Amino acid sequence: MKRVLLFLATNLAVILVLTLVLNLFGIARGVSASGINIGQLLVFSAVVGFTGSFISLLMSKTMAKWSTGARVIDNPVTPHEVWLVNTVRKLAERAGIAMPEVAVYEGEPNAFATGAFKNSALVAVSTGLLESMDRDEVEAVLGHEVAHVANGDMVTLTLIQGVVNTFVVFLARVVGFFVDKVLLRGNSDRGPGIGYMATVFVCELVFGLVASIIVAWFSRQREFRADAGSAKLLGSPRPMQQALRRLGGLAPGVLPSQMSAFGISGRGNGWGALFSTHPPMEERIAALNNLPPA
Repeated sequence: MKRVLLFLATNLAVILVLTLVLNLFGIARGVSASGINIGQLLVFSAVVGFTGSFISLLMSKTMAKWSTGARVIDNPVTPHEVWLVNTVRKLAERAGIAMPEVAVYEGEPNAFATGAFKNSALVAVSTGLLESMDRDEVEAVLGHEVAHVANGDMVTLTLIQGVVNTFVVFLARVVGFFVDKVLLRGNSDRGPGIGYMATVFVCELVFGLVASIIVAWFSRQREFRADAGSAKLLGSPRPMQQALRRLGGLAPGVLPSQMSAFGISGRGNGWGALFSTHPPMEERIAALNNLPPA
């Protein structure tokens, strides 16, 4: 549950901060004593909704390195580092993308890919994953991460988050206006008051929960596509299936909340499954069985 709350808090924090700043400077257009200007409110909502998403995307590589302590392999020294870099290069060439940065970080089994652009991405793996898997399984995981980059998944997830953020901001203000104007203040000619601001804050939190469920669903579909992408890059689904079986028997490495959607593995139980960014391992393995022949 703590992991879910951190994930949700990360998604909502930028919206709430931008909303507060824009309101303080009187830039919150679209809602006034005379009513709601739908066009202005939509523009305002889109600016708030997409700004946070794109800021997060542009900072994703820097934040990933900082939050995980990842060490980029600029000049491979050990045979293992040489193999790791060469494997990523081979997979990137097959996928038709530029060579990503390759990094290693200390931690339990996990891996992730991030970056604002296909041709300047970062692929990172944990020491725990490298120590607990054989090379075929590690290559499958790397193929999964390279497939994320080739599919443009970071940008796609950012756009989806921006769209749902826009609706969160928009609907929160519509509800806030109704509560403030109709339920609390009647026919007052003054602008939105404290009831409006309080309602907007609460609604952004509540609608943000729903938005996170939608984004998590898209993220789970993204994982299936990356698994299939790994199978295509390696010419067989078996290495990816074996890697997933291995990961299913290990405690997944916990990534920082802002990186959790980009990891190779993750789990959610009960209500937490609605917010899980990754499908259950058994579903991912079964999906690979249903791939068309290469």
